[in-house]
Amino acid sequence: MPVQATAIMLGVSDLARAKQFYADLGGTVTQEYPGFARLDLGEGSSSLALYPWEQVAKDAGVSAEGSGFRGFSLHFIVDTSEAVDEAMRDAVAAGATVVKEATATKWGSFGYFSDPDGYLWKVASSS
Repeated sequence: MPVQATAIMLGVSDLARAKQFYADLGGTVTQEYPGFARLDLGEGSSSLALYPWEQVAKDAGVSAEGSGFRGFSLHFIVDTSEAVDEAMRDAVAAGATVVKEATATKWGSFGYFSDPDGYLWKVASSS
């Protein structure tokens, strides 16, 4: 069976803040329990599950200590450079921090933002 990412889970420091951030970016909360929220990110996308950071570490049996680049980023591919700029503006309005301003390349444009817990998102255009 080929591997599929049917859900992306993020450990977060403040569940309510993270849930609001992703809802402000257009996600729809589909499940919510104490210590857990799941959001639908739209057709064609994996769902996004949010758990308290410490709980995720405990569940995985690893230390909750960690900082810096995690070797992981989420990517949002859009059709145009204008859509990259719009997505970056929307992210900042929701509480994101711009890590790398959107820049033009020979194939389109891209930029990076981080969510309130430092997870990196790359927004890139396909043209």
